[in-house]
Amino acid sequence: MKILQVMAGAAHGGAETAFADMCLALNDAGATIEVATRPDSPPRLKRLEQAGIKVHTLRFGGIFDFTTTARLGQIIRGFQPAIVQTWMSRASWKTPRWQPGMKIPRYLVVSRLGGYYDLRYFRQTDYFTTITPDIARYLTDSGIAADRIRHINNFAETESNAAPVSRAALGTPADAPLLLFLGRLHRAKAVDTLLRAMTQAPGAWLWIVGEGPERAALTALCHDLGLDGRVRFLGWRDDRAALFQAADICVFPSRYEPFGTVFVQAWAQKRPLITTAADGPRQYVRDGEDGLVVPVDDAQALAAAITGLTADRTLQVRLADRGYQRYLAEFTKENTVKSYLNFYEEILK
Repeated sequence: MKILQVMAGAAHGGAETAFADMCLALNDAGATIEVATRPDSPPRLKRLEQAGIKVHTLRFGGIFDFTTTARLGQIIRGFQPAIVQTWMSRASWKTPRWQPGMKIPRYLVVSRLGGYYDLRYFRQTDYFTTITPDIARYLTDSGIAADRIRHINNFAETESNAAPVSRAALGTPADAPLLLFLGRLHRAKAVDTLLRAMTQAPGAWLWIVGEGPERAALTALCHDLGLDGRVRFLGWRDDRAALFQAADICVFPSRYEPFGTVFVQAWAQKRPLITTAADGPRQYVRDGEDGLVVPVDDAQALAAAITGLTADRTLQVRLADRGYQRYLAEFTKENTVKSYLNFYEEILK
């Protein structure tokens, strides 16, 4: 099956990582994949190209960028995919719908929704996939027929047998309780709340992995709170499994999170999880069973969860084990890829 994957997106981000992981997974499963995306993430483009995936780089500009849509039409006519999978609003808005005048076999535009997007940008979309049940509910409430929607979980791509990142190389004591945050440095991720919680968890250390518009403000806040000695800003990194293996606990403190692949990655890496009752995690994480769930933007509750969990090794082991079982049952690459390919085959019929 030929599938064109279309992503505008940013240089870094969770959706952008999930996009690359999905392209590679479908390619490994035997689908013929081509990609249309922006040129501003050379490491991501290199991953795709090294797997033998043809990558087209386009501008994906604003309302007066007519070149991207025209160029996408040319790519589609040359490749002749059965499915054009779009990611987020801009890619969907720029992708042309099939017309008889294109003189190629009909293709279907399938838009993957990772949030509650404005549906004005999805007028070319034939079918939708959603990464949570609540996003599917949002679509049906907005008037989209249920038979045009399929909920399919994100999967957590995990490297096997990864050696832990060296704590010593990052100035972190070997015996310190180490927390790991992964994500874009954006207000939605509530890293500021996590830093304030750290002032009430004096024994813990924190690695912050990611980049984003809040980087300068967060480093300044870290300094003002007197946390420079226990917090490390590591930038954007691709060695996710090695980071998890070095850490004791994953903390995912989002204010707004339609899904949140990081909590699945923590489960996949057998690391205990602390998260918030943001939209995505609250639909999956069972408080006290496979993770600890605290209210959004509550630094005191987050600190209590951190100090309680770091002191309770038995609870750490239980949460990690049950989270791993959830991963195996619901979030493996094999399950997600099979669900996508089955959905594609159904709608093509």
